[in-house]
Amino acid sequence: MEVSVLIPAAGNGERLGLGPKAFLRVGGKTLLEWALEAFKGAAEVLVALPPGAPVPKGLRATFMEGGRTRQESVSRLLEAASLPLVLVHDVARPFVSQRLVGRVLEAARATGAAVPVLPLPDTLIRPEGEGYGEVVPREALRLVQTPQGFFTALLREAHAYARKRGLSVTDDAQLVRALGYPVALVEGERAAFKITYPEDLPLAEALARVWNA
Repeated sequence: MEVSVLIPAAGNGERLGLGPKAFLRVGGKTLLEWALEAFKGAAEVLVALPPGAPVPKGLRATFMEGGRTRQESVSRLLEAASLPLVLVHDVARPFVSQRLVGRVLEAARATGAAVPVLPLPDTLIRPEGEGYGEVVPREALRLVQTPQGFFTALLREAHAYARKRGLSVTDDAQLVRALGYPVALVEGERAAFKITYPEDLPLAEALARVWNA
């Protein structure tokens, strides 16, 4: 794949409480190893690690020190990217299929910006104090996943705009939209969930047992 893959893996996994997510082991491999395996065909892979973290040996990637936030880490990785298309992926999403990567790449090449999304399966409400409140129609809402694909020049412009305006966001598509640039949506996958809480680990372990079977 003629694409630069950017993996911001400098987070400390505070909600999980088990140290940096990059080094968390699931199914006998670290989350970083899972992520690199998903993009083993990429021409360039850049990874941001926590400051002071040891650089893993034997892994095909270029490692650098991440920033204080995900956004800062992506910005640093982006400056080092050498190809015209980038994929940005959360290290906490270990189960990424080649089909998903292919859909995002195809749409990003065609439009300049693309992200995978899923419909919401649950009922949504706005709580009223401690009680059940107004139901929010879920049909018009989507869950956003990674990898997210962009023209490299476009994402650099979006990050520069964010620094100038003091914008702080949770994913890169928000920065691109802040420029007024449209972001295409492609079909996501339930397996590409994000490991965030301790109760996510048993599900990840079960999925790991069958993922590469």
